[in-house]
Amino acid sequence: MRLATRADSASWSKVLDGITAVVHLAARVHVMHDTETYPLTAFRAVNVDATLLLARRAATAGVKRFVFISSVKVNGESTPPGRAFTETDAPNPQDAYGQSKYEAEYGLRQIAVETGMEVVIIRPPLVYGPGVKANFAALMSAVQRGWPLPLGTVHNQRSLVALDNLVDLIFTCIAHPQAGNQTFLISDGQDLSTTELVRSMARAAGVPSRLFPVPVWALRVGATVVGKSDSVQRLCGNLQVDISKARNLLGWVPPITVEEGLSLAMRGLVAKA
Repeated sequence: MRLATRADSASWSKVLDGITAVVHLAARVHVMHDTETYPLTAFRAVNVDATLLLARRAATAGVKRFVFISSVKVNGESTPPGRAFTETDAPNPQDAYGQSKYEAEYGLRQIAVETGMEVVIIRPPLVYGPGVKANFAALMSAVQRGWPLPLGTVHNQRSLVALDNLVDLIFTCIAHPQAGNQTFLISDGQDLSTTELVRSMARAAGVPSRLFPVPVWALRVGATVVGKSDSVQRLCGNLQVDISKARNLLGWVPPITVEEGLSLAMRGLVAKA
């Protein structure tokens, strides 16, 4: 990724000339095994400094609305059972990536006040779809190959968002008059346990789900022994978001279901293979 610098003023002016809305998705994303000596500094360089520089260039060019794709990690890493994150919760980022996204949000709100350019912030949880990578892709691949998985009794609840649903909300936020200077959480509107997720993946792939029951506490112990406690937390912990604000203020409804989203993701996995 090429970072914007002050020397880019002329080129940004050409790109932004006549543009009324900017959607900013570029980021240094969450890194599982970061080799940076100072990870927060590396995240800030891209996710804060470059973001705010672009926003100021956009405001100077007369852009009316700046849509920023942030992360649910600004809210935190997990929710208690039955309690979903909302936009009014106090920010609680717990890693360098989440902290950098929070700092970018803060800076963008200041720019909105100073310049009058409207800022819209969207905080998605895990986004999946064709081309999804990392742990989600690995889980889909294991399901598609018919591997037996020890996830038969995981009764957590997690919010996910299909790529199509995220794109639809972005388009809504570009144009909707009520979206300006607002923050929105997003999901598919249907939370799943990990057990339900694996079964849904298997249905999408047209294969049986090969699940066997292992107590969550045993999974956590085993993961700690092999240094994979973070991965098991994501598989077994709760993380739910409340999308009532987007529904009520914007009239937004996710256009595709979880089942449709997983079918698209699984087809993408098969095509790639």
